Parts: sequence; C-alpha cells; structure tokens
Amino acid sequence: VEFLYCDLASMKSIRQFVQRFRAKNCPLHVLVNNAGVMLVPERKTEDGFEEHFGLNYLGHFLLTNLLLDTLKQSGTHSHNARIITVSSATHYVGKLHLDDLQSRCSYSPHGAYAQSKLALVLFTYRLQHLLTANGSHVTANVVDPGVVNTELYKHVFWVVKVVKWMTAWLFFKTPEEGASTSIYAAVSPEMEGAGGCYLYNEERTKSADVAYDEELQRRLWTESCKMVGIFDESSRVP
Repeated sequence: VEFLYCDLASMKSIRQFVQRFRAKNCPLHVLVNNAGVMLVPERKTEDGFEEHFGLNYLGHFLLTNLLLDTLKQSGTHSHNARIITVSSATHYVGKLHLDDLQSRCSYSPHGAYAQSKLALVLFTYRLQHLLTANGSHVTANVVDPGVVNTELYKHVFWVVKVVKWMTAWLFFKTPEEGASTSIYAAVSPEMEGAGGCYLYNEERTKSADVAYDEELQRRLWTESCKMVGIFDESSRVP
C-alpha cells in the first residue's frame, strides 16, 4: 500500500496528485470515488465552489477525467478497468439546478448535499455512454452504500446525533458493511463488462427517474468541464 496525498476540495491538489501518479507509470485498474462531506454550513472550497458540489462532485469529476487515459490504457477486452462512484439514496430527493449549481440563491445543506449526490449519478451515466461510444475497455458504475456509521454525520443537529448514538448498532451499517457494495463493483466477476449501473446491497437497482434524463446528463457534463477548466471532448458524441 502506498499513500499519495490528494485534497478533493482543491483543483490544484487534484492536478498535482494526477501528475505524481502518472510519473510512476503504473496501470490503473480500479478508481473508487468515495470522498464526501454532508450537511456542512454554507462555505466554499479554495476554488470558490460551494463545498458539497465542489468536493463531492466536481473534485471527482476532474479526478476521473484526468485519469481517464490511464484507465483506458489499463483496461483490456477481458478485464475492463473500473470506475466506481459513491452516491447516496439522498439523490432520490435531489434536484439539479443548472442555473444555480452553487446554491447561491437559497442555501440549504440538505438540498446542496442531495444535489451533489444526484450529480454523481448523472455523471456516471454520461461517462458510461461516452466510454461505450469510444469503444473503451472501462466501465463506470455508481454505488449507494446505505446508512453507514461514520463521521459523515458530524454536522447534523445534536438531537439526531443522540438518536444516532443510541440506535447506530441496530440501524446503521459498519464501515466494513458500507464498503461491501463498492468492493463488489470493483472486483466481482459478475460486474465484468457491466457499466452504467446503480448498485445497492450488491444488486443492480433503479436510480431516480431524473438521473436517466440524457439531455440533463449532457448539460451537466458540459457545464462541469467549464467549471473545472478542461476541454469538453464529449461535444462530438450525441
């Protein structure tokens, strides 16, 4: 195991990480996008993005795009490279505000978090469409880990914290249990060659209806490219 530092809330840090990783000339067979914050007070990343959207979504969007060439070179016909992105059941109630992705008009921690998780599902589906169109040996899937007992809940209301402390053993998954679906997506032979799936409890299931809106997927992708400063190569793909 080797550790390389990367701050997903910093576009500069992400680019530096990718540079250091590429210098190692290592193949990349599995990328798991798992960083996140939840229900944080209104604040911005160093690049000026609303924190939920900037860290949970844009950080992973940039990281994945910068590593795509390496992933494509690493995948083969019999062993595809795999991209696994961790979303949440919260995406079912999320709304994507393309005219206000930074939640400047009216900030709601719940709304901003749900929007970032919906964006991750839309991103995964568009990414798989582009990978398929290019004939790449890379698959992209999105995972719902369930309700997991981690420090992600440190910004919830104190009453919720008390209830969580009292009931976590009964209703919450352990971190090991929460990781199981991501691991399944990363290494299971059953997922070989399968992309564009929403997985929960190691099973393919249906995501929110809005996540299948291909026009919304395209518009979000194009806007995301502008925000992180990369060329939108998907403009040539219908």
